[in-house]
This record gives sequence, structure tokens and C-alpha cells, in this order.
Amino acid sequence: HKPTYENMRKSLEAMKTHCLHNGVTDISMPRIGCGLDGLEWEKVSAILGEVFENTDIKITVYSL
Repeated sequence: HKPTYENMRKSLEAMKTHCLHNGVTDISMPRIGCGLDGLEWEKVSAILGEVFENTDIKITVYSL
């Protein structure tokens, strides 16, 4: 199944929880959900910002 923005938010919330409980301070990722899955990067980026805004977790996004 293709991801939805709601599922993406839930996954990122789970990732944030994992990071906070395990001392992860840096995450590197591609533009998740935006290739074959068809989500719009502007919306995904906004969700990433909202989910991680009150943390010290640094997120680096790579694109080719």
C-alpha cells in the first residue's frame, strides 16, 4: 500500500519516540515517500518540521 500523510506522520512520531528513548541525535534520510510513493515533498517536509520541532534531533535530507 502507498503511504498517506497521516501514516507518514504516525511513522515519524514513532521515529521521534525511538530517537528520544535511545539517545539518537542525528537522522539522515532521503525525501521519504516522495519518489514512487507519490507524496509531495513540501507537505512531507512540513510534517517533519512539526514532528521534530521541539527536539534537539538534527535531520539531514539527501536528494539525488
